[in-house]
Amino acid sequence: MRITEGMGWTAVAAVLLGGLAGPAHAGDAAAELRDADGQEMGEVELKESPHGILVHADLEGMPEGTHAFHIHETGQCEPPFKSAGGHFNPEGKAHGFMSEEGYHAGDMPNIHVPGSGDLELEYFAPGVKLDELLDDDGGAILVHEGADDYKTDPAGDAGSRIACGVIED
Repeated sequence: MRITEGMGWTAVAAVLLGGLAGPAHAGDAAAELRDADGQEMGEVELKESPHGILVHADLEGMPEGTHAFHIHETGQCEPPFKSAGGHFNPEGKAHGFMSEEGYHAGDMPNIHVPGSGDLELEYFAPGVKLDELLDDDGGAILVHEGADDYKTDPAGDAGSRIACGVIED
């Protein structure tokens, strides 16, 4: 919106305050996953909806087996990826889909990687907003060595972090 002659002060103030607040997020972000050696392991795209985010992962070269797959609270991926912090959990809930007090907003179902190491998947993360993942400390997508047991707090007893990608718009 432009400020034009004849606009009331209320409209002018709304334009100026809207500019100070910054633009709303466009609705898309992505994370390039890499292992601790810097090898590319695929890409995760995030698309915002009115009800949460759609997570679309196209993974390659992953170790065969079941792995925990999470959104983490900090947009840093320095090996061994502890720099990504804990699971994204803005409401301070307990971990796990099986927990009476859970689950974290960043908890997602385990992924099951076939022998080829390649996997494409989609998951809907209800209530998550991209603005929360693109704030000052950012957010990250992580893959763990083992499966999430969906109950052990705080991280599902999933083992070491084997791939990480910073969420960027």
